[in-house]
Amino acid sequence: MSTTTTELLPAKFKPYTRQSIRQARQWEWLPPEQREAVQVVSAVLPFRTNEYVLDQLIDWNNIPDDPIYRLVFPHRDMLPPEQYARLRELVIERQDQAAIDACVRTIRLGMNPHPAGQLTHNVPAMDGVPVRGLQHKYGQTVLFFPSAGQTCHAYCTFCFRWPQFVGMDDMKFDARQSHELVAYLKRHPEVTDVLFTGGDPMIMNTRQLAAYLEPLLDPALEHIQNIRIGTKSVAYWPQRFVSDRDADDLLRLFERIVQSGKNLAIMGHYNHAVELRPEIARQAVKRIVGTGATLRMQGPLIRHINEDPNSWAELWQTGTRLGAIPYYMFVERDTGPRGYFELPLARAHEIFQAAYQQVSGLSRTVRGPSMSAFAGKIVVDGIVSIHGEKLFALQFLQARNPDWVRRPFYAKYDEHATWIDHLQPAFDQEKFFFELDEPVPQMPHKVIALAQAA
Repeated sequence: MSTTTTELLPAKFKPYTRQSIRQARQWEWLPPEQREAVQVVSAVLPFRTNEYVLDQLIDWNNIPDDPIYRLVFPHRDMLPPEQYARLRELVIERQDQAAIDACVRTIRLGMNPHPAGQLTHNVPAMDGVPVRGLQHKYGQTVLFFPSAGQTCHAYCTFCFRWPQFVGMDDMKFDARQSHELVAYLKRHPEVTDVLFTGGDPMIMNTRQLAAYLEPLLDPALEHIQNIRIGTKSVAYWPQRFVSDRDADDLLRLFERIVQSGKNLAIMGHYNHAVELRPEIARQAVKRIVGTGATLRMQGPLIRHINEDPNSWAELWQTGTRLGAIPYYMFVERDTGPRGYFELPLARAHEIFQAAYQQVSGLSRTVRGPSMSAFAGKIVVDGIVSIHGEKLFALQFLQARNPDWVRRPFYAKYDEHATWIDHLQPAFDQEKFFFELDEPVPQMPHKVIALAQAA
């Protein structure tokens, strides 16, 4: 068994799912316990990979510890032992589909399917009716979930939007057309940014993507300055920008958007330095930035996958050299198999600092470690001592209430805390300053109030 980095890259996208992974030649390389874990855990969490990931990114001599293998293949420790044992009995031994479905739904609902108020506070409304496929948490930025982009070239095992992919239709965001988005934006001139997300919008062909993007070039939407596209395709299927049948058409679409006067930002999700080592992945970066679009690099810090600060430093340095912009290191969100992936905030800061000090100023555009919490994006700025008390120094990079942004605050140091909810305010305060504002602050566009009323 050996790695296959010298083999020809796959010319055509070929996915593998829970039902078809046995057809991949690498399946025979897995020991029985790994195959069992894939079949059991993928009944709960989404599983999808492709030939490029299998052939070019995973080191099959390092299974199961290879970081990309852990990034895309389910592991038994992603479920508590008692849940795994119960589900294994149903999936492997009894094969009772009704019992499996009931067990799976119970497990999923216990995984905090939509963290940070995505369903309860982020969905806006027009004329008292919630707008399907939109989220509006921060004043300047609207998130749009095109229905044709609600899958990915491969699924990440840590993904905080996993409910989008497992048939939980009551917890799914999507919009079939862009006309409601355009109508909403025309009513909200304070919005400057639209973020297309999913899933992965880059799973769409260029014609489909253009049908969503080009309406934003309407002169009536002159206030929309920045169009962002969140995508993992830069790492999981760089052929989308290089050798796919309509790759050149895609780049011409990018050029049209840029020439219209808009800033087009490709928000590239990268999790490990290995994702930028293949030549085609580097070509993808160069082709994207060659259109005049920007490529920003972001991803979460994940236990078992990218705890090595040297990997982060290599990723940021390589990206910067190719013309990309390091943007965010996130803290793994409080959803899904968080117990498997989360790291203490103190350790997260240590890793970020160790990586940050290795890179030049050009790569220090990156921010982190940042928590995308209910109140906003909270960054751990450092660990300090004030009046002999050890504290976390924190601040908002973005917030539901704009007045909170860049306002320093402090929390008692806790070596085990992995999320803002685990922290206690410093200086004998009962609550953090942002918890004293009740109800949830109302943004100027009244999105939250309308959503609650709906």
